[in-house]
Amino acid sequence: MLEKAKTWIEKSLHHLEVEFSKLQAGRANPAMIEDIRVDSYGSLTPIKNVASINILDSQTLSIQPWDRGQIHSIAKAITDAGIGLNPQTMADSVLIRVPAVTEERRKDLCKVAKKMSEEAKVSVRTARQDSLKDIKTAKDAKEITEDDVKDFETKLQKMVDDANKSIDAHLKKKEEDIMKV
Repeated sequence: MLEKAKTWIEKSLHHLEVEFSKLQAGRANPAMIEDIRVDSYGSLTPIKNVASINILDSQTLSIQPWDRGQIHSIAKAITDAGIGLNPQTMADSVLIRVPAVTEERRKDLCKVAKKMSEEAKVSVRTARQDSLKDIKTAKDAKEITEDDVKDFETKLQKMVDDANKSIDAHLKKKEEDIMKV
């Protein structure tokens, strides 16, 4: 009965980690651009599906498309994404120099990270509410006893508390990472 909530909570935590990896903190990270959609032969495709993304140094990403004809469309897609990156096209690749992050931008990134963590907590609470409805339905149908209800509710609350602690720990780590110069 609690498996659905557990799965939902795990997905929420995984999604938070993925979103945190996309936050730019002044270091080159392929996750920042890999999901940007590029016009590839008439359809929008993520960059990771049309090119290899490599880290040259802590500030530079290199994108090497499998079809050289897509270099300009990749550069245009990155520019149009509005993430503050300025791609430079080379003969067979696109280079992106990740700019240094200002103190003001770092604070803004911390706010974004906090918002993401709050969204993850909302998702966890939603999972709890859905599970509580399932428990109540099972109780009303006389499928479980009152003791089972209390047991399930206690286990569910422990899962939620653990998830919230994990979210807070991820947020604290990400904020420290962002604020580190």
